[in-house]
Amino acid sequence: MARKSKSKLSELYVEENKDQIYENALAEIQSFELPLGTTLRSVYDDQPNAHQRFMEKLDACIRNHDREIEKMCNFHHQGFVDAITELLKVRADAEKLKVQVTDTNRRLQDAGKEVIAQTEEIIRCRVQQRNITTVVEKLQLCLPVLEMYSKLKEQMNVKRYYSALKTMEQLENLYLPRVSQYRFCQIMIENLPKLREEIKEISMSDLKDFLESIRKHSDRIGETAMKQAQQQKTFSTALQKQNNVNYGRNMHLVRSRILESKNEITLKRTFEEDDEHEEEVLTAQDLVDFSPVYRCLHIYSVLGDGEIFENYYRKQRRKQARLVLQPQSSMHETVEGYRRYFSQIVGFFVVEDHILHVTQGLVTRTYTDELWNMALAKIIAVLRTHSSYCSDPDLVLELKNLIVVFADTLQGYGFPVNRLFDLLFEIRDQYNETLLKKWSGLFRDIFEADNYSPIPVANEEEYKIVISKFPFQDPELDKQSFPKKLPMSQSVPQIYIQVKEFIYASLKFSESLHRSSTEIDDMLRKSTNLLLTRTLSSCLQNLIKKPHIGLTELVQIIINTTHLEQACKYLEDFISNITNISQVTVHTARLYGLSTFKDARHAAEGEIYTKLNQKIDEFIQIADYDWTMSESDGRASGYLMDLINFLRSTFQVFTHLPNNNNDHAAMSGKVAQTACMSACQHLSMSLMQMLLDSELKQISMGAIQQFNLDVIQCELFASSEPVPGFQGDTLQLAFIDLRQLLDLFMVWDWSTYLADYGQATSKYLRVNPSTALTLLEKVHRGMRDSSKKNNIFAQFRKNDRDKQKLIETVVKQLRSLVNGMSQHT
Repeated sequence: MARKSKSKLSELYVEENKDQIYENALAEIQSFELPLGTTLRSVYDDQPNAHQRFMEKLDACIRNHDREIEKMCNFHHQGFVDAITELLKVRADAEKLKVQVTDTNRRLQDAGKEVIAQTEEIIRCRVQQRNITTVVEKLQLCLPVLEMYSKLKEQMNVKRYYSALKTMEQLENLYLPRVSQYRFCQIMIENLPKLREEIKEISMSDLKDFLESIRKHSDRIGETAMKQAQQQKTFSTALQKQNNVNYGRNMHLVRSRILESKNEITLKRTFEEDDEHEEEVLTAQDLVDFSPVYRCLHIYSVLGDGEIFENYYRKQRRKQARLVLQPQSSMHETVEGYRRYFSQIVGFFVVEDHILHVTQGLVTRTYTDELWNMALAKIIAVLRTHSSYCSDPDLVLELKNLIVVFADTLQGYGFPVNRLFDLLFEIRDQYNETLLKKWSGLFRDIFEADNYSPIPVANEEEYKIVISKFPFQDPELDKQSFPKKLPMSQSVPQIYIQVKEFIYASLKFSESLHRSSTEIDDMLRKSTNLLLTRTLSSCLQNLIKKPHIGLTELVQIIINTTHLEQACKYLEDFISNITNISQVTVHTARLYGLSTFKDARHAAEGEIYTKLNQKIDEFIQIADYDWTMSESDGRASGYLMDLINFLRSTFQVFTHLPNNNNDHAAMSGKVAQTACMSACQHLSMSLMQMLLDSELKQISMGAIQQFNLDVIQCELFASSEPVPGFQGDTLQLAFIDLRQLLDLFMVWDWSTYLADYGQATSKYLRVNPSTALTLLEKVHRGMRDSSKKNNIFAQFRKNDRDKQKLIETVVKQLRSLVNGMSQHT
């Protein structure tokens, strides 16, 4: 039972569960929210009779809904009917109202037409007013732009380009952005770059004009700057001299003289064309308008092209610098060429210095230093080349003064000029060379005009005039009464004066070189030494060698050089005085005049000896001996007597020289003794060579006797003391070789000669065997020729044969002696 009841309950549960499923499916269908396919699929899935069961449920649901609709309609039917009734009643009233509204509307439309017209007019006016207000507002925005653009055009017209660029900047940054939507604004924006380029081109054109202007005015600018520097230096020098109370008188005199000469050479010629404008001091700004540079620099800086402008400016200025540094080919001919060259360079760098200080970045100190170093190298090369062409010392001195002013001017602007002063030392050497050439001509003229005779002084005034020119002191001569003669000739004081003038001229160049007094003193002494040792020495040597200078002139030259040598110490004192440097200074150089004049004296002495020997040779050449004569004439040859008379008169010149000075007497006596000894030795040698001449083949004994008479006259001349001072027979010893040789042949003492040969006590010690052999062979040949002619008596022929045999024997012995000497040698 229980099991049956459980099965019934389960069936009931299933049935209820199925009904619930169908109800849920119907609810889902009514909701229209879920897809029907899914709902229907759940109803029909694996259920038998599901369709039928579902349809039954569906019909039951429909019947329920119909009953509900019927209930609702029954409930609201009476209200619907009442509403319809009320609506029909209102219908008639609605028609009346419609008519009234239509009439009211018609009357209202007719009445509002005028209002509408006025309203439209008001609206149109309000639109115009609003448009006018808008236009005014826009014009207020545009007018400043137009005003600024008009201002820009005006600035362009009056060439205020920098202001125009500022105006452009304001237009672009402030005004144009406000009205950028307008077409005229776009036109302005498109024109502004063109205006900028136009400004750049115009400013660049102005810069080019400026560069051309300063190129033309650079010489004027430089000339003005150099003039101001010279005036400043002159003022400083004058002020320094005023403060220096203990300024030495000698220095003052010399410097005054140099200053006067310098003023004549430099200031007068350099700035004489500006004398009428001395009261007006011009500067670079007065001569050149620098505004184009400033304007162009500012314009390019504003445009952001400052670096481009700097590079262009520097490039153009470098080109101009190369043109300025290129000299004219004829610059070395006149000082004006150098002055114009220096003025252009100074003007160029004065402009650069001005640009350096008034602008920022356009010109830098590094750039100017680089440009100056390049220019300085070119200047030094140009001056070194062109100055080498100068042969006039005055022109070289003017060039030096110009270089000093040039260097001082640029040094005042901060440019280093040490290399220019180093160059001046090179030019100074050239200046000294030109001075030496000039003074060489002066010395030659003085020597040509000199009469080479002692200076006559008739009275005290003439004597003072001479000693004022030359430092001559002689107490013995001072004691003598007038008229009297000074030992030197007129050339001595003139040479001394010219040497001092040379020192003055050399000192002119040493001034203003920024060197110490010690260095100037050393330079003066070196240049003076060159004058003495080279120029004056060469002139003296050439003078001594001239053919028209005789023995008297040579002796006077010797005396002159002695006095000039003594005057060297006064020249040293003179240099010390003008340089204010004591001679006791360790580094002070000495003058080499002593050696110069000693060499000149030695050359003059040698020339005296040479001229005497040449004159002796001239007399010897006119000797005409008959070497075959049988007997002598019994008197000396005429040529020899003439020669001896010439020597006597010549040596009397030495005795007639003024000997009031012991040094002069000693000097002239020494020269006379040496000349006399040299003349006698040369005469003896010439006579010996005449006997031993290879062209002379034979000599007779008569010719030997005649020759002996001539030698006797020479010995008499030597023993007559033609020149005082020889001791004993010193002068006669010059003829000892001839005397012993002639005695050997005159006495025919061959046995004694051969027996005593080689002994110190030999009577014929000075007779050389080879000399005796040569002369004996000539005598032998003469005797043989004579015997052939004289064959009258047989006994005479026998004596001749004996004598010839004796000669042959002596010849053999002499040859053996000669051979022995050669073997020993």
